[in-house]
Amino acid sequence: MQNIYFASDYAVLDSHVINGGGTDDTRALQGILDRAKDGRTPVRLVMDGAALVTGLTVYSNTSIECINPSCGFFLADGSNCPIIKNEFFDKWFDNASQNRNISIEGGTFNHNAPGQVHDLPVPPERDYPRQDASEPHPWWVMAFMFCGVENFSMKNVTIRNQRTFAMAMKNWRFVNIDNVNIILDEYMPANNQDGLHFLGPGRFLSLRNLTGTAGDDIIALGPDEVDGESSITDVMIDGLHMNCSDQGIRMLCGRKGVLDRVLIKNVTGTFRGFGFIMNPWFDSKSGGCYKNIVIDTVDIRADDQCYDYMPPFIFRLGGNMENITLRNVHYHGSLPHYIAEIGGMGFRHEPPDSLNRTAVKNLTMENLYIYGDQNDHSYICCQDAVENFTLKNVQFRGSNGGCLVELTDTARVESLTLADVSSEGLKTLIKGEDKIKRLHKRGISVK
Repeated sequence: MQNIYFASDYAVLDSHVINGGGTDDTRALQGILDRAKDGRTPVRLVMDGAALVTGLTVYSNTSIECINPSCGFFLADGSNCPIIKNEFFDKWFDNASQNRNISIEGGTFNHNAPGQVHDLPVPPERDYPRQDASEPHPWWVMAFMFCGVENFSMKNVTIRNQRTFAMAMKNWRFVNIDNVNIILDEYMPANNQDGLHFLGPGRFLSLRNLTGTAGDDIIALGPDEVDGESSITDVMIDGLHMNCSDQGIRMLCGRKGVLDRVLIKNVTGTFRGFGFIMNPWFDSKSGGCYKNIVIDTVDIRADDQCYDYMPPFIFRLGGNMENITLRNVHYHGSLPHYIAEIGGMGFRHEPPDSLNRTAVKNLTMENLYIYGDQNDHSYICCQDAVENFTLKNVQFRGSNGGCLVELTDTARVESLTLADVSSEGLKTLIKGEDKIKRLHKRGISVK
């Protein structure tokens, strides 16, 4: 039998989810949540008002339900912690410890970014490998932190003003997140104000109807970002609406980990230069393993660029890739940008080196639409090895020059099939054709 507790019976609830203030209700609310600490007693906390808190911890068999968007939590100045974390939030190397059956529904969770520091010194037991061990690695202050969770759900939630990540989740299974809005009124340039960040190991993630703004990646999948070996599989992301987000979806797989069976569809809105990042990011001889990834129906617009260390793009591909499919892509924006850049030196527009190699087995791009672009530039740039590249049904209208496919001196394509290309105004179909071993063309109409 579930134990239901209405917050107003225990706490003052005189705060405001936008403006904060009021009485610190942390002790009263944590006392309720602690009733689930034994792992056997289910607790359902119903928020029927707004609470000022300094951070809360949840355990297995816990539900937090806010009855409307005016109910929820505001993190007090100087708390420098998550609004909500689970019992094992700092067990970054312990994949055995898990909380089960946690749900968060409704309401507003305001992390109060101006009132928190970006990071704190990290205790040694929480540290994880990094490129330069001589540099201290801080413990970032995030709005939600979960490490070791199974059967987790979040729906109909608004997250406001995350200081760094809106959520970090590591070591997870069976996660369902639906209808989450990230509002970033307190945007701080280059301050890691990401959206939802998932670290391996992880399996079975369903993310639907995410809307909002992130001061970096709005969604990130990082299988081996922490331990260098974990994997993430079985992911579906359906419905992402970006509101001037710095970056879109990052898939970071750089060492021994695997990212497999990922379906992303229905992505719209505006972004500031970098769209989908499938790239190891860090220097790596292994380059991770991207197995089967499909991205379908992308209609995003770029009019602004946040970071200038690379040309802007919709897709950036790097590392070891088996089967990548990109379809139904609409090019928009006054900012000239690549539809796809394949390979290169890490996350820079330079030729690859020994620590930054890309090898793509099968790449399919189909149904690309470019209308009214007045900039003269390349749309697809390849700087490394692709075995089988299929590019079909490309529609250009009202364009002003440009090159469809550019292959640099370091590129090598075993087979390129170019089919059903119709354009008005395209200047160059392929630049660097000598880098292609076998070229198949059909249905090409260039005016």
